[in-house]
Amino acid sequence: MKILIIGAKGTIGKYITSHYSKNHEVINAGRREEEYPIDISDADSIKKLFEKTGKVDVVICAAGEAKWGLLEELTEEDFHIGIRSKMMGQVNLVRIGLEYLNEKGSITLTTGILADDPVVKTASAAMVNGAIHSFTKAAALEMPPGKRLNVVSTGVVEDAYEKYKNYFPGHPPIPMKRMLLGYIRSVEGKDNGRIIRIYE
Repeated sequence: MKILIIGAKGTIGKYITSHYSKNHEVINAGRREEEYPIDISDADSIKKLFEKTGKVDVVICAAGEAKWGLLEELTEEDFHIGIRSKMMGQVNLVRIGLEYLNEKGSITLTTGILADDPVVKTASAAMVNGAIHSFTKAAALEMPPGKRLNVVSTGVVEDAYEKYKNYFPGHPPIPMKRMLLGYIRSVEGKDNGRIIRIYE
């Protein structure tokens, strides 16, 4: 398969890349990639990436940001960071990417546990994660025949646990191999419109 991974150098992206690059053609894309740069908050940047990659079998997005902060301190612009990046960035990947997706291809988006189990300072992040869940279920109903759309929603993964553990007291760290299974299920299975939750 020809697999495009966006956010390939991130904590989750690099683990997915390591797995699939062993047996497939993997294109690494991201803000820090020289050959395949992309800013998902910019629709033109998304279009330029797909024009360069051409047709692909799989698109995996492990990118997107949102502002963390107390509700009383978050500005409207703070909320728009997540709306432009994590939410509309992934929506636009689907809108634009469908044209470049081969028959029987799939797109996998990424959210997180905050959509279902938010913690303090995550009003913005939880909001956009939940929006992507709703978008995925609705958009999957309109996928062209044979093409699929899913989202993987994971808890705090082991490789990021030290950084975020104070925000998630009592939450179990998700082993990287367990997290990876969600993406394998989305890419290699038959699910469409599924929110694949990896929380325990």
